[in-house]
Amino acid sequence: MGIETAAADVIIIGSGVGGGAVARRLAENGVKVLLLERGDWVPQEPDNWSVGAVFFDKKYTAHDSWTDKTGKAFRPNMYYNVGGATKFFGGSMIRLRAEDFDGLEHYEGKSERWPVRYADIEPYYQQAEEIFTVHGDDEGDQSAPPRSKPYPYAGMDHEPIVQKLSDDLRKIGVSNSAMPIALDYRARGKCIRCRTCDGFPCKLEAKGDAETRLVSPALATGNVELLTNCLVRRLILSPDGKTITGVEVDRAGEIAILSAKVVVLSAGAVNSTALLLRSATDAAPRGVANSSDVVGRYYMAHNQTALMGLSFRPNDTVFQKTLSINHFYLGEPGFNYPMGHIQMLGKLQGGMLSANVPFLPKIVGQTMAKHSIDLIAFSEDLPDRDNRVTIKDGMINLSVNRNNLTVHDRLVKRMAGALRRVGYPLVLIKPLIKHSTSHQCGTARFGDDPATAALDPFCRSYDHKNLFVVDASFMPSSAAVNPSLTIAAQALRAADHMLRHDFGITASAQLS
Repeated sequence: MGIETAAADVIIIGSGVGGGAVARRLAENGVKVLLLERGDWVPQEPDNWSVGAVFFDKKYTAHDSWTDKTGKAFRPNMYYNVGGATKFFGGSMIRLRAEDFDGLEHYEGKSERWPVRYADIEPYYQQAEEIFTVHGDDEGDQSAPPRSKPYPYAGMDHEPIVQKLSDDLRKIGVSNSAMPIALDYRARGKCIRCRTCDGFPCKLEAKGDAETRLVSPALATGNVELLTNCLVRRLILSPDGKTITGVEVDRAGEIAILSAKVVVLSAGAVNSTALLLRSATDAAPRGVANSSDVVGRYYMAHNQTALMGLSFRPNDTVFQKTLSINHFYLGEPGFNYPMGHIQMLGKLQGGMLSANVPFLPKIVGQTMAKHSIDLIAFSEDLPDRDNRVTIKDGMINLSVNRNNLTVHDRLVKRMAGALRRVGYPLVLIKPLIKHSTSHQCGTARFGDDPATAALDPFCRSYDHKNLFVVDASFMPSSAAVNPSLTIAAQALRAADHMLRHDFGITASAQLS
């Protein structure tokens, strides 16, 4: 099929959580949307749950080649498909802490103050939790922000070994709570609590990803047309540079220029930046939306370390990702600096270890996985103007110097020590920061001042009034929890703003 040119009010580039949320909200309020996705649908097939296909063969991972700060090429862990990276996430959907919006003092620097407060986002957090069927319970989370309503669904029960870990941690003074997780575990829901959730696509459509919870409901309205395998090459500006007049696309070698009243860019922090930079003209020599020279700068991706606690007792847990630890989020006695967040990983399997640890014999990996409890620690990556995405010799270049590692190491040591105290005498740790693209954010920050921000507080470009950038690019700080819920909440907020100011419509949220 050739490129369709049906009339649309809004063109959205990218079908992940940002683009999907905008598409659903606009479509449910009668706005015609053309949704462009460079990839295709992830097929429902046996390989969805194959460790070999997902972790060894990387069947679903993009075949991109980027360069790092040394100029060395690497294959980033990126996904181009309907629903974006959420097709492969573990379902964690966690609110930022209220303090994260205020600009926290850190041991090695300062995170940025947001142009909005937690109270501005809170109603949209609530809506996003309902849309994504988030199960959660803040009891035991001392850092939890205030809520206008309870979680829409109760937290998922722990299996016995995870429950024992939770209880034992509390006995030694480490508070913990239920993991806020987006799964269809409602009465008569699709989730079967399998061990192939975190990192795998769900062939049961039980995971609350952007495809199932946003794109499919948007298509069901009849107001959305989706073009897959459609690569956007550049944004076209008016001669004065103030308006996006066209979107140049390539679909199987067929080139076309599409246009709409409003254009929404939601390709992810790196690829949105790349498109803005590649669209430079005489009227916008630094790139689209970049008169402030911040596009591509302030790239952030959490400091991340996996922890594997080993004991002589086998761990027969199937669905492990039910526990969240924010005990150290804002610091600890005698150390009043934020440290970060810890959560359970989906239960590691032997083949997953062999895929990620070169030269590890399969039998060793299988034995370790059988006796392990598996967690991951996140600490904030502080905004640094020189951590950036650029285009060099036609390729995406990701130049990053890690920061805030002293605090991250402290968090990992505290958690490792706690695991040893509760019966896991050997704790293996694996940093996950090299070429990190997980939780990428910050490359087109929003703010109150167009001299220092690319976007206004509703993610509208200061330079081009009919352009919005609605993905993790807008975030001026990374906080220390998964960004997916915050992206969804801000996307709904931005969509309501578009409806009101660009289309004269008062939004009606149709949640299901």
